[in-house]
Amino acid sequence: MAKTITFAIMHFIIAFAVAYLLTGSLVIGGAVALVEPAVNTVGFYFHERAWRLFEAGHLRLRWPARPRLALGR
Repeated sequence: MAKTITFAIMHFIIAFAVAYLLTGSLVIGGAVALVEPAVNTVGFYFHERAWRLFEAGHLRLRWPARPRLALGR
């Protein structure tokens, strides 16, 4: 649990620092530091669900076919 807490603290600090350096605003830096990890957590949840389906064989990834070059046209 200590590792999780220290990682969360580090994540908040990095998010704040990047937003502050880009904007120069303490308010925006603080807002980003609070919102970004929450949004990331929701995204991680859905990524894990999709990954479990993929591992179970219920989800297949289809990559688009390579475009063919129309030479001479």
